[in-house]
Order: sequence, then C-alpha cells, then structure tokens
Amino acid sequence: MPITLQQLLQILPNAGQVAGVFVPVLNTAMNRYQIVGQKRMAAFIAQIGHESGQLKYVKEIWGPTKAQAKYEGRADLGNTVAGDGSTYRGRGLIQITGRANYMACGEALGLDLIKQPELLEKPQHACMSAAWFWATKSLSTLADAGQFDKITQRINGGQNGAADRQALYARAIKVLA
Repeated sequence: MPITLQQLLQILPNAGQVAGVFVPVLNTAMNRYQIVGQKRMAAFIAQIGHESGQLKYVKEIWGPTKAQAKYEGRADLGNTVAGDGSTYRGRGLIQITGRANYMACGEALGLDLIKQPELLEKPQHACMSAAWFWATKSLSTLADAGQFDKITQRINGGQNGAADRQALYARAIKVLA
C-alpha cells in the first residue's frame, strides 16, 4: 500500500507543498527496498521526517559546528582528503555522511556521488539513498520487531531527537492503520 499525499501530510504537517514532490519518489524507494506494511513504513517515515526536518532539509546545515568539524579526517567515514568533511556532509532524507558512505551509496544507486555529492539533494535520490541506507542497516527487521529506539541508534549513533522521532512514529502508526 503506497502512502498518499494526504497521509504524508498528516504525519509530516510541516512538509507543506514539498510533500507532493516527495510522495511518488518516496513510494518508489520504499517499494524497491521492501519498506512495506504499517510498521516499516511508519518507522521509516518517522525517521526521515525527523532527519529532514519534515522534508525541509536534504543537505546538512553547515556551521561548521564542533561536531561537524570532527567530520574532517575521520577515517571511519572515509574522509581522507582535506575538505571531505564539508563536501560529504549529511545529504538525503536520512543524511548520508562521509566519503565512504557516499561511495557505497553511489555504487548501489548507479550515481557518481564522489564527483557530484549534490545529487543526493534531488528528491528521487534523497529518497532512494534513505531507503538504501535503511536496507543496508537491516532496519526493516527492527521495525517489524517494534524496536524503534534501536532504529534511532543505528541512524543517529545515539538518541538525538528521540521525543520528536517517537511522536512522528506514533502519528504514522495511527495514520497508516
């Protein structure tokens, strides 16, 4: 069952008119990566809703903050070239971050994200990269088991924004019932 524009706006009311742009590409991405059924879809929409400020941000706002400054030179992110931290900042609806993740995501989606990282800002690639990330981290299994906090941990590395994520999830479960 694909998500409708009305449902998406009920879950993410601050998305406004941009929701109409995202509905078809979101449905394509969720279908491709088997993010289907109430639990999976609700968890996915809640997480991307939080990560993107309800579909408003497909590119991490850059300060750089203290945390962002630490992206530079992080081998675990594959940021080995000066400037990688900023170049490969979070993009897409789930904020793919780091040269290594851009490379892996690009290979999976058939895109050269190393030369064109801004491609993840386009709605179709923002959605597909989020669904790809979801699948590679086996988050549907956690969604099926109702382990929403573990999903947040795998996406965020902690529980940042947990209250907002939970509120979006609760709304999504009701809307998608």
